Amino acid sequence: MLKAELRKKYMQKRKALSTDEAFLISEKIFENFINYFQPVSGDKVHIFISIEKFKEIDTQTFINYFLSRNIHVFVPKIVDAKLISVEIFKDTKFEINNWNISEPVSNKDSGESDFNYVITPLLYCDDKGNRVGYGKGFYDGFFENLSSEAKKIGINYFNPDENIDDVWENDIPLDYLVTPTDVLSFFKGGE
Repeated sequence: MLKAELRKKYMQKRKALSTDEAFLISEKIFENFINYFQPVSGDKVHIFISIEKFKEIDTQTFINYFLSRNIHVFVPKIVDAKLISVEIFKDTKFEINNWNISEPVSNKDSGESDFNYVITPLLYCDDKGNRVGYGKGFYDGFFENLSSEAKKIGINYFNPDENIDDVWENDIPLDYLVTPTDVLSFFKGGE
């Protein structure tokens, strides 16, 4: 299927989930992530802040867990049409932007590229790690500047069941996908 078709299909599937279902599935995804990757104090994690109206995976549980264990947390913010990475702390102040998305008040780009984990939003991911996001290309640009050691991880309600037919040359695949039932690795040699 084409990205536009997959985007529409999986946005509808996500919207069909009840609030309770979405919460329970988010909890399972969180547990799978923690059990598989076992992040430790001092690690650096870039993670998106969930957009409630899009029924994205609830990442607040992840963020609270990381902050309580001295894991450095960075979140995305769009400044001048570019995705920057802002480090947050327990006392970081947030505001609602023009798209009704919560983001840090600070516009200070951390300049960090050497993350242990980059937890990425998506609507769909195929069995090769190719992702379908919202179509703006922010994460492909962000991925280009990451350390090769950074694990690019998608989290999704759904397992891959279709190929993406219009993968572009500039698309950068994920290294892993975490779902409620699986952690899939897309490394060429496996892990």
